[in-house]
Amino acid sequence: MTDEPARWTRATLYPDMWADPADDPRTLEGPSPDGELGTLLDYVVNYRLTLRLKCEGLDAEQLARRSVPPSTMSLLGLVRHLAEVERDWRNWLTEDESPSQPLPRLYGGRDADFDGAVADQAVVDAAFRDLEREQAETDAALAEHPDLGARVGKDRVSIRELMVHRIEEYARHCGHADLLRECVDGRVGQ
Repeated sequence: MTDEPARWTRATLYPDMWADPADDPRTLEGPSPDGELGTLLDYVVNYRLTLRLKCEGLDAEQLARRSVPPSTMSLLGLVRHLAEVERDWRNWLTEDESPSQPLPRLYGGRDADFDGAVADQAVVDAAFRDLEREQAETDAALAEHPDLGARVGKDRVSIRELMVHRIEEYARHCGHADLLRECVDGRVGQ
């Protein structure tokens, strides 16, 4: 006897997929986006959607469930962490001489994004609102810099590097989300 949930999927064509290709909202019809910027933005959008899919249909307790000790990682913690990271990326865009101060952390000190991810529906709702708001604000800030080679902020990071880092951050955490979701209810998928 085991406490582990049975593995399952909604897919009928491929047993290791989240959903059948026709039912996967990340599957786009038609040609891929034109140009480097369009491609990078498409990847960001799809990884953001993947994170939401991995959280779909779970209650507050399931979203806040920790992975394995001593880790504090949970699906809800990932949502809060990515809201925090989206906010911080805007700090990367700030010039040295800008009168604005760095944006403060959303959840407090180090690891507060994960530590505060508790099984409370109000915390869940706030986390998803925070993520949506921070994504929109970062998207708007980056839209002001369409030249991927432009260097911004005190560290003179290129917009291209920032965009690739965003994809890397979401991709890494979507991998975590795959494992976390499977531990919660056994659902597998790409």
